[in-house]
Amino acid sequence: MTLEIRQHGRVGAEILGIDLSCTISDEDFAEVRNAFAEHGVVFFRDQSFTEDQHIAFARRWGPININRFFAPHPAYPEIALVVKEPDQQHNIGGGWHTDHSYDFEPALGSILAARELPPEGGATAFASMYAAYNGLSARLKERIEGRRAVHSARHVFGSKAGVYEAAQDSRSDGRIGNSAAADVLDDPVHPVVIIHPLSGKRAVYVNPSFTVRILGLAEEESQDLLAEVYEHCKRPEFQEDFHWRDGSIAFWDNRATWHYAYNDYHGHRREMHRITIEGSALV
Repeated sequence: MTLEIRQHGRVGAEILGIDLSCTISDEDFAEVRNAFAEHGVVFFRDQSFTEDQHIAFARRWGPININRFFAPHPAYPEIALVVKEPDQQHNIGGGWHTDHSYDFEPALGSILAARELPPEGGATAFASMYAAYNGLSARLKERIEGRRAVHSARHVFGSKAGVYEAAQDSRSDGRIGNSAAADVLDDPVHPVVIIHPLSGKRAVYVNPSFTVRILGLAEEESQDLLAEVYEHCKRPEFQEDFHWRDGSIAFWDNRATWHYAYNDYHGHRREMHRITIEGSALV
């Protein structure tokens, strides 16, 4: 097979001519790595790989983060389960976010494999934080350049996370847990605008789920500025939906994208397997 990279609408690239159940050549891996850095998210179709092969592909990129909050796969702790049962109302990931920004060394990326899908619905939206940065007005760009923001997991996964109804419901049914771990986490500080470690591009690095305030600003001013940045980043021209089908895999860069899982398949089961790869400090 010949590897081919195609633009996926406004955000991401679809990679064809590759079988992730096999060991990828160094040459093909370099092409995938370049596409991942350039586009922020890459998609693979018609794959058939086991949990062991999923783990092996992830390890090619770096150490695996063992998730502290999601229910693990019963036989593979490296794999976090992202499941919604037919009788559950809330899904996991049903709000704009980027994974693990609450870590001092945020995750490089997350590899999500479809294992069981509803007959329709359940797409995932992705937003490019490269494009969001490039689209900033001169005034807003000046306001956030050089700023640093605090990120936290406690208000989502902690014992007092009452403002997040979906998180509370997911905890009660066993999909999310370990509030004791969240309660003792220190809150990291990251640049509001980062230089991406692979691409060298600038990207917005705050998100509505885990960013709590901007340092050096009064609370009201911080919240107003974050709200303005979020409204900008949510503009349709920075987004694209990915529609899952059997054998689909998405691999997104947590330093360059936001994502949002649609909750539009009530009464049907959806099971996804996610592996998150450790990253490094951001500048």
